[in-house]
Amino acid sequence: MKAMVLAAGLGTRLRPLTNDRPKALVEVAGRTLLEMVLTRLKTFGVREVIVNVHHFADMVVEYLAARENFGMRIEISREDELLDTGGGLKKAGWFFLEGSSKDEPFYLHNVDVISTIDLGRMLEFHRSRQALATLAVQDRGTSRYLLFNDAGELCGRRAGNDGAVEWARKVGRFEARAFSGIHVISPRLLTMLSEDGAFSIVASYLRLAGDGERVIAFPADEYSWRDLGRVESVREAEADLKTSTERP
Repeated sequence: MKAMVLAAGLGTRLRPLTNDRPKALVEVAGRTLLEMVLTRLKTFGVREVIVNVHHFADMVVEYLAARENFGMRIEISREDELLDTGGGLKKAGWFFLEGSSKDEPFYLHNVDVISTIDLGRMLEFHRSRQALATLAVQDRGTSRYLLFNDAGELCGRRAGNDGAVEWARKVGRFEARAFSGIHVISPRLLTMLSEDGAFSIVASYLRLAGDGERVIAFPADEYSWRDLGRVESVREAEADLKTSTERP
């Protein structure tokens, strides 16, 4: 099983914690964000990972080497210029199209989110519905919503509660959900990424959904989830972990 960890961002919302390190190496209770994501992926059978890097890239390479890649095969995708989520995945696409795993779905996971989402169940959900991509979503407040029809298929996106809707395919009824930054993707998507340079993978999803491809929602409301892209969130996560370890 393979995965990609998106770790190339500048981490501007995490300053000053990212003044001297990439956001992937920001620590929560003594563990880096990258370690937490890699360890969790490994729990669900992932043994091969590609990590994209940009800001303080060599620090990530040295960190992984010093820890023997946490017992995994880890490749590095260096981005001289930030490519966003879609461009980053497209550049790293070779990793998923090599060898016997070229037809196997893979995970795409933001480095700055932690959750208890059952990735194994999400993978089976993806396979059983023969989806192109499956996105873990929740019913919670966010600045940007993805919109899904009654069948759980992506049909658009909207900024906030009152923003204009960008339709992939217009429907009468839809549900607005917050995206978690965790995907399961079928490798055939990689051959469909016609966009070049820096681009959002969500923009590609919308285009492909408009063409009739199945980009679907995996409901994840029963699981905990936290975005660790802000200093306050890191502090809150540390406090939560301290409380849980002190609880009798």
